[in-house]
Amino acid sequence: MNYDSTPLLMNSNLVVSTVPNLFIEEDRLRHAPTVKDLVRSMEPVNKKTPCLEVLERFLNNTEIYAIPVVDDAQRPVTLVDRKVFIEYFAKPYAREIFGRRPIQDVRNFESYHCHEPIIVEDTSCIEDVAQIIIGAGMHHMVTGFMVTRQSLYQGVANGHDLLNLITQRKQAELFYLAHYDHLTGVPNRTLLGDRLKQACLDAERKGLLVALLFIDVDRFKNINDSLGHSFGDAVLRTIVSRLKTAARKSDTVARIGGDEFVILMDNLNDPEGADLVAERLLESMQTPVDLLGHSLVVTVSIGVAIYPRDDTDISRLMAKADAAMYEAKATGRNGFRVYVEGKALFDPSRLSLESELRQAIDQGDLELFYQPQVDITTQQLRGVEALVRWRHPVRGMISPLEFIPLAEECGLILRLGEWVLREACRQLHDWDERGYAPMRMSINVSAVQFQQANFVVVLKTVLEESRVNPAFIELELTESVLMHNVEEVLVTLMEIRALGVSLAIDDFGTGYSSLNYLRRFPINRLKIDQSFVRDIEHTPANESITKAIIALAESLSLEIVAEGIEKTTERAVLENLGCTEGQGYFFAKPLSATDVSVWIETQAARSSLSDVSRQLDAINSASVS
Repeated sequence: MNYDSTPLLMNSNLVVSTVPNLFIEEDRLRHAPTVKDLVRSMEPVNKKTPCLEVLERFLNNTEIYAIPVVDDAQRPVTLVDRKVFIEYFAKPYAREIFGRRPIQDVRNFESYHCHEPIIVEDTSCIEDVAQIIIGAGMHHMVTGFMVTRQSLYQGVANGHDLLNLITQRKQAELFYLAHYDHLTGVPNRTLLGDRLKQACLDAERKGLLVALLFIDVDRFKNINDSLGHSFGDAVLRTIVSRLKTAARKSDTVARIGGDEFVILMDNLNDPEGADLVAERLLESMQTPVDLLGHSLVVTVSIGVAIYPRDDTDISRLMAKADAAMYEAKATGRNGFRVYVEGKALFDPSRLSLESELRQAIDQGDLELFYQPQVDITTQQLRGVEALVRWRHPVRGMISPLEFIPLAEECGLILRLGEWVLREACRQLHDWDERGYAPMRMSINVSAVQFQQANFVVVLKTVLEESRVNPAFIELELTESVLMHNVEEVLVTLMEIRALGVSLAIDDFGTGYSSLNYLRRFPINRLKIDQSFVRDIEHTPANESITKAIIALAESLSLEIVAEGIEKTTERAVLENLGCTEGQGYFFAKPLSATDVSVWIETQAARSSLSDVSRQLDAINSASVS
C-alpha cells in the first residue's frame, strides 16, 4: 500500500507528531479524508471583543462548546472553552474586572486557565490530527480545534466528529484489507469467491456462461531469486496492468496467491470469448517488462474452465481451471489450455513427490542424459550437454519440467545441482579413460546454486576429485542469473574462469542481452535459444535475430551454438548465417551414457567410411587420368 504524511501547521508551542496516512486504491475509497471534511463554519470573535459579549454567546446557545478568537488579519489566536470561561465568570469579581475588557486580556490573565489551542491546516490528514489531540490532552476532544487555510481562519472541528470519521474510514480500510490484495490493489481470493458465486447465480437465471482463467507466471521464482523481491513485486504489478488490459471492463481480475491470478468473465454467450482474452493476454506478455533498469520477457500459463459446462460446483470449477493451467505448464508454458473432461484434478502421488525426490538423490534414481553438440557442417562431435532425468520406480521417467521447479521450491536444488555436477564430471573422466576424443561437457547451473557463497569451492573440489581437465567443462548460466548483483557476479565468474572452466550464456536473446555487461563478463560461448531456431526458414524475424546474435558473437570473439535444430532446412539456414555448432533432434536426441558411446562409435565408423570413399574416389580419378 502507498503511504503519505501531510505536515501540519499549528501553534508553535505544540510538538507535531505525524502518523502515516493509509491510501486506499479502490475507487470508492480513494478519497483520503482530511480535516477539511470536518470543518464547521463558526463566526469568530475578534481578540478586542468584550468578554461579556463572548459570555452572552455561550449563554444564548448551549450547543456551543468553544468560541474561536482571531486577530484583525483573521489569523487564529485562541479557542475559548465554554466550561472554563463560564466557571471563571461565575466568580464575583470576574464580571466587574473583565466584563468590558477585550477577550485578549482575560486570556493572558494568570488566574484564568486557558489551554493552548490546536491549530491545523485544512489539508491535514485525520490520523495526524487524532494523534496530536491524544498527545495534547483529551480535553480537546470536547473543545475541538481551529482549522486554517494558508494560516487564515476557516472554522472549527469537533473531536467527536473526528473520531466518527476515523471509525468509518478504518472500517472501510478493514473491508479493503479483507477483500483486496495489498500489493496490486485487485480483489483477493475472498472477494473473487463472492463475485464468482454471484456470477454463477446470474448465469443460471439468464442461461449464460461464466469463464475462469487461472493464470500463473512462468518461472517467477527465478525472477525473485535473480533480481530480488522488489523487482518481483514490480513485475506482478505490471502483469496486473496487462491482465486488466486484456480482460473486458466488466471482468474481475483477482490475485489469489503469490504469482497466481484469476480473470472472472461473467455474462458470456460463447466459450470462445475466454479464448480471445487468453490470446490477448499471451500476446501482451511478449512485450518486455522494463523495470528498475532491467528488461525481460515474462510469460504466463493459463487454464480455462467454463460454468456450467465443466462443472456447476464453484470449488471444483476453480480446481479444473487450475488443472488446465498445469496442463499448459507441462506442455511448454507460455500458452493456455481449456479444461478437458477426464483430466485428473490432482495427482495424489505429487503429495509425496518431495520426499521421493530427496530419496532419489540419495539412492541414485536420478540419471544424466547427454545431448550431442556438433559441428554444423561436418557433424563431428564437439561436446555434450548434461540433462538430468528421474527414473521413478512407479511413475517411470519424470520430466525435469515437473521436478526441477519442485526442487527449487523445497530447497533440494542445491543437492540436485551438486549431484549433476559430480556425475557429469565423473562421466567425462570415464569417457576420457576409454580413449574417446576430448569433448566439452556443458552443465546447467541454477540461479540458487550459482548464488551460494561456496559455489566456487564446491566446483573446485568436484574438479579435483573427478580428475577431469577443467578446460573441457562448461557451465551454462541464464542471462537472468548474470544480471543480479552484477559486481558480485563478475567476481564469481572470474574465479570460475581462473579454475580453467568455460562459461556459456544459455537461452541467449530471451532475457537482457546487454552488450555492456556481455563485454565485461568472461563468457566463452552464446547459446541461441531454440525459439529463434524453430521454423527459422519461414520466419524472417527469427532469421534476423539469429543473424544479429551470430554477428555479436563474432565481434566479441565468442563461440556460438544453436539449440533445438530439428530439420534439414533449419540446419541449412544456420550454416548459411555462419553458425558453427548445433544441437537438437536433427543430430541426436538426449542419450544415456551407454547410447552416447554407441553414437560416438557409429559416427567414427561413418567418418572412416567417408575417408575410405574419398580415397577410392581419388584413386579412381588418378587411374582415369
